[in-house]
Amino acid sequence: MQIWGVSDVTHYVKDLVESDPSLGDLWVAGEISNFNVAMSGHAYFTLKDATSQLKCVMFRQFLQRLRKRPENGEVGVARGPIRVYEAQGVYQLYAEFLAPAGMGELQLRLEELRLRLEAEGLFEPSRKRPLPTWPHRVGVVTSATGAVIHDIRTVIARRFPLVEIVLAPSPVQGDEAVPAICQAIDDLNHLGDVDVIIIARGGGSREDLWAFNAEAVARAIFGSRAPVVSAIGHETDTTIADLVADHRAPTPSAAAEMVVPDVREVRARLAGLARRLDLHVTLTLDQAVARVDQAAETLERLSPTEQLIRYRSELGDCLKRATLAIQHASAIRREQVRARERQLSSLNPHAVLRRGFSVCWRADTGEVVSSVDQVAGDVSVITEVADGSFSSMVTGTKPKS
Repeated sequence: MQIWGVSDVTHYVKDLVESDPSLGDLWVAGEISNFNVAMSGHAYFTLKDATSQLKCVMFRQFLQRLRKRPENGEVGVARGPIRVYEAQGVYQLYAEFLAPAGMGELQLRLEELRLRLEAEGLFEPSRKRPLPTWPHRVGVVTSATGAVIHDIRTVIARRFPLVEIVLAPSPVQGDEAVPAICQAIDDLNHLGDVDVIIIARGGGSREDLWAFNAEAVARAIFGSRAPVVSAIGHETDTTIADLVADHRAPTPSAAAEMVVPDVREVRARLAGLARRLDLHVTLTLDQAVARVDQAAETLERLSPTEQLIRYRSELGDCLKRATLAIQHASAIRREQVRARERQLSSLNPHAVLRRGFSVCWRADTGEVVSSVDQVAGDVSVITEVADGSFSSMVTGTKPKS
C-alpha cells in the first residue's frame, strides 16, 4: 500500500488539471456571489448555479479592465483557465474576463478582445498619427471589385488627381478575409513609399464585418508604418479596426476626402496667399522707398560739405599764419646763432693768442702756470703762442708788488 503526502496528492491533481487543454480556456456562466476586492487589488468571487459553486479569482490587472464591477446576484460570464491553488488544495477559475450573461457569444468575445487590446494600449489616442498634408501615394485595402474602390478613386481623382492609388486587393468577409487583410497591410508597408493606408468595405451585418474585429487585423493595423484610416460599414458600426486605426471615417468616400486635400481649396488658398504676398511686397517696397527718401533728406540736412569748405578755408589761413610764424622764428633763431658764434669766436683761446697773449704750463706736470709760485726755482715750462710753442727754463720770478 502506497501512502501519499498531502502535497503529493495536490501536485498530482494540479498536474492533471493544468495538463487538460479543455480546462486551459473556459467560458463559464453563473450567478455571481461573495464578490470582494482585497487590499492587494485582486477580486475574489463565486460562480454558482442550482447545484454547484466554482471559486474564482481575478487579478488586479484584469479587474482594472472592467467597465463596471459586477453586483452580487447578477448572472455573469467569466473566461479563464482552471488552476489548482496548492496552499488550500482547491481548484478555481482564474478569470481574465467577466461580463453580464445577457451578451451573445460573438459579443462576449468581442468585448473580451476589446478590453484586452485597450489594456495593451492599442486604442491610446496619444499614439495615433496625423495624416500627411500632401500625400503622394495612397494605399487601399478592399475588394478589387465593387463600389468601394470605385468611390475612393472617383473622390481622389476629383479632389487631388496628383495622388497615385495603390490597391492591395483583399476579400473583406469570410474565412479568407483576416489573413488576406493582414497580408495586404504588410504588402503596402513593404512598398516603402505609401504615405497613408485606407482600409474600407461597404455596409453589412455584424457577421459580415466580423473580419475587422479579428485580433490579427487589429495588430496588423497597430504595426503599420503608414498611418491607417478605417472606413468599415456604416457610421453606426464600430469595429476593433476602427478603434485601433489612426483615424476613422464614416464611409469609404469620406475616407478618401480625409486623406487628400481638395485641389480647389488649394488653388483658392494659393490665390489668397498670392494676394497677401503681393500686398505685403507692395507695402514693404513703399515703406522702404519712404525710408530711403527720409534718409536722403536727413543726409542732405546733415551733410558736412559746407562745413568742410569752411574748415578748409580756415585751415589755409592757419597754414599761412603758421608759415609766417615759422619763418619769423627761424630768422630770429639764425640771428641768435650768429650772435652766439661771434661770442664763441671772441672767447676762442686761439683768437686770444693771436692778439699777443700766450699760455704757459709746466713741462713736468702739464699744469697751467697762473702764479709765479708755481715756477719757483729751476723749472722747465712750455709756452704756446699764436703760431706755435717753445720751451724755456725759469731761472727767476718776480711777483707783483
